[in-house]
Amino acid sequence: MRAVQFDRYGDPDVLYVAERPVPEPGPGQVRIAVDAVSVGHAQTQMRREAFPAPMWRPVFPVVLGGDVVGRITAVGPGVTVLRPGDRVGAFTLYGAYAEQVVVDAVTVVPVPEELDAAEAAVLPGTGLIALGILRTGRLRKGETVLIHAAAGGVGHIAVQLARAAGAGLIIGTAGAAAKREFARATGADAVVDHRSAHWADEVRELTGGRGPDLILDGIGAEVLEQGVGLLAPGGRLVFYGSSGGELAIPKVSVMDLIGIKYVTGFALSAWRGGRPQEYEAGVAELTRLLAEGQVTSAVHARLPLERAAEAHAVVEARAQLGRVVLVP
Repeated sequence: MRAVQFDRYGDPDVLYVAERPVPEPGPGQVRIAVDAVSVGHAQTQMRREAFPAPMWRPVFPVVLGGDVVGRITAVGPGVTVLRPGDRVGAFTLYGAYAEQVVVDAVTVVPVPEELDAAEAAVLPGTGLIALGILRTGRLRKGETVLIHAAAGGVGHIAVQLARAAGAGLIIGTAGAAAKREFARATGADAVVDHRSAHWADEVRELTGGRGPDLILDGIGAEVLEQGVGLLAPGGRLVFYGSSGGELAIPKVSVMDLIGIKYVTGFALSAWRGGRPQEYEAGVAELTRLLAEGQVTSAVHARLPLERAAEAHAVVEARAQLGRVVLVP
């Protein structure tokens, strides 16, 4: 089968197409014929040796992972609920930039037949992250929420989910003017440029000086540190990623929290493993919202495997509106 791999860290041009053996599923695994796989900032960080998570321990040559949608072609020992032919999605750290990929069965979610594969690629990972951070932040009706990177893969879904949950004022952040316009079109009431030296003052003014009740932060660094200062009394900040890599991991003092402020983190694997019933309910809810069209996944570009380097370049330039997807 064809796969995109790399055997050294570097710029997007280290990615190349190679022939690899079709993988066989082991115990508790399934093999999926890939119809679509997402490209996100995490994968560009992995390629640059800047991914901050400790579970990333690659052995070259590496085939990157992502949010996959396709059909099961084989199941490993011990897998009884899933079967060949099922249309599914899954998130995996490795192996997804390929025509077939093996994933752990516990990560698999069903994908309705009526959903477009590229759009449905939001379901197994990115969309569930958006839903999970809102759940973790305990968003209540009428509350003000600040969503960083509101035009990105997680952000534009989180904006829609916050609206569906009855949020009051939804404020997004985005850099380029086109991204700010996109975030407004997705449902944000106001969008500020987080690269501006005065972005926090703009948010404070938009909230009448009170600050947001909830902040969703996948950026980190100074943006998060300023966000803690912005929170209203009783406000919550959920940190779910550091898009700038290791250097963007923030540092927050407990003294910053004495205004009755809460900072917590979110990881999809911890949600799935630690609160399985809540996770399953989230999968069902997001699937329903996507199937009914109440939440839509914007696909910025659909590119073949041969253009994986181009896909990475678009993401690293932060030029995408929504998601970039590879279509083997």
